[in-house]
Amino acid sequence: MAQSKSLPVALIQMSCTADPEANLRVALAHIATAARKGAKLICLPELFRSLYFCQKQNYKSFQLAEPIPGPTTEVLATASKKHGITLVASLFEKRAGGLYHNTAVVFGPTGKILGKYRKMHIPDDPGFNEKFYFTPGDTGFQPIDTPVGRLGVLVCWDQWYPEAARLMALRGAQILIYPTAIGWARGEKKSVCETQRSAWQTIQRSHAIANGLFVLSINRTGREKNLNFWGTSFITNPIGHVTQVASTHRSQILQASLNLSETTTTRQHWPFLRDRRVDAYAGLDQRFLRS
Repeated sequence: MAQSKSLPVALIQMSCTADPEANLRVALAHIATAARKGAKLICLPELFRSLYFCQKQNYKSFQLAEPIPGPTTEVLATASKKHGITLVASLFEKRAGGLYHNTAVVFGPTGKILGKYRKMHIPDDPGFNEKFYFTPGDTGFQPIDTPVGRLGVLVCWDQWYPEAARLMALRGAQILIYPTAIGWARGEKKSVCETQRSAWQTIQRSHAIANGLFVLSINRTGREKNLNFWGTSFITNPIGHVTQVASTHRSQILQASLNLSETTTTRQHWPFLRDRRVDAYAGLDQRFLRS
């Protein structure tokens, strides 16, 4: 696992269409551009191969799923090897008939799949009917070792759960990565929209602060039926400062260099892990507790 002082990263914020092959070509073009500019870790948004099909319950949408390894992972593996990068890509996984996952795959610079994470928290809200499609993950919160560091890969709705971020940190993750598909319902009041987006960024900044880690959040953008995806992909350093943020309305490659030694420095000044009362947290594994 590399410990280089500076890690060049790129977040691919993109809009998606109903044509999976076209979306894949766009993603590959963005990957090539980011790699030419020096990125060694490149991340794609959640379910980038298609429109966000979870807005409705439609059995035909299961046709978008594919096995891992499968056709798309072969293409992405080739791209990773060609450019010598570590790549994080979110896919609709068909594990077996009737068994599907929302899965993030991590590829190394040799083209090998280094690991995968199956989304653990599955939402069921208006416009986000994910429980119809996805089985909750069974990979647990295990970081994935790569040449650029140990990556704590989570997916979208996982963003709202401090337990997931904490467990990744306790197991040695150096960066938290959240491929995302989140937006506003069509017709929402502007004030509601801004409150939602602010909360979304705030909770992820809190994961950075509480764990002393970099956070990479990669969203899609554009209007898809009843959702306006708000883009705003961003990078947060270990003290919770947003160092880079993308546009709300357009596709964009967000690039930065991360100094991973900042984690050690931050944790020395804010020793939250040292001061945890691990003897007093009984009950955190329960759904609800009454006094």
